[in-house]
Amino acid sequence: MEVNKISKFIRVRCAKCKNEQIIFGSAASLVKCLVCEKPLCEPTGGKAKVKARILEVV
Repeated sequence: MEVNKISKFIRVRCAKCKNEQIIFGSAASLVKCLVCEKPLCEPTGGKAKVKARILEVV
């Protein structure tokens, strides 16, 4: 496995309610904010398309 293909967890901040949450970088399903249920990322078949502000890679 190449170093670039390793999946990581990402801390993101919801644009609507400013809640911080940790999500998986290669999520296979839609991930919503636990507070306001706004979508934070969408699956694409590989790496997830993140729709929130990325704060750090954990």
